[in-house]
Amino acid sequence: MKYTVSIEIALPRERVVQLLADPAHLPKWLRGLVLHEPLSGVHGQVGTTSRVVMQMGQRRIECTETITRRDPADLHGIPKGSVVHFDREIVSEGMWSAVRDQLTEAGPETTLWVSENEYRFSGLPMRLVGLLMPGAFRKQSHQHMQDFKAFAEQGQDVREAKG
Repeated sequence: MKYTVSIEIALPRERVVQLLADPAHLPKWLRGLVLHEPLSGVHGQVGTTSRVVMQMGQRRIECTETITRRDPADLHGIPKGSVVHFDREIVSEGMWSAVRDQLTEAGPETTLWVSENEYRFSGLPMRLVGLLMPGAFRKQSHQHMQDFKAFAEQGQDVREAKG
């Protein structure tokens, strides 16, 4: 299963990528995050493997995330017109996923975030989830982007949200 979601954020690209790359901000916009801890490497750097635990309703999901691309490596003084890439692979029981994020300047104070997502499922339960609920994956990806936008633009924290 593959899909692409995107969103515009009313901040300069360099500010957006710095907020995205800072692990201290993850709990503020990544809804359901329980734990994100590097097992090897340095958070956000290529080759780093992290243990990620998410709580989604009654379901707790544990996975391993590996950073496969971060370009440029230095997120300060990014050349105008260049595209910033954050790529990662996520593996959990019955599922493999690749996420390829691209951030471009949509204007002097606006950033376009495009996220290409690919999922592969193994085992009957996960294959059924992928077959019967493909829209749920797209919806969740878009929710994370909307939550990040609200955090970046207005300082909203998903942990303080009502309901």
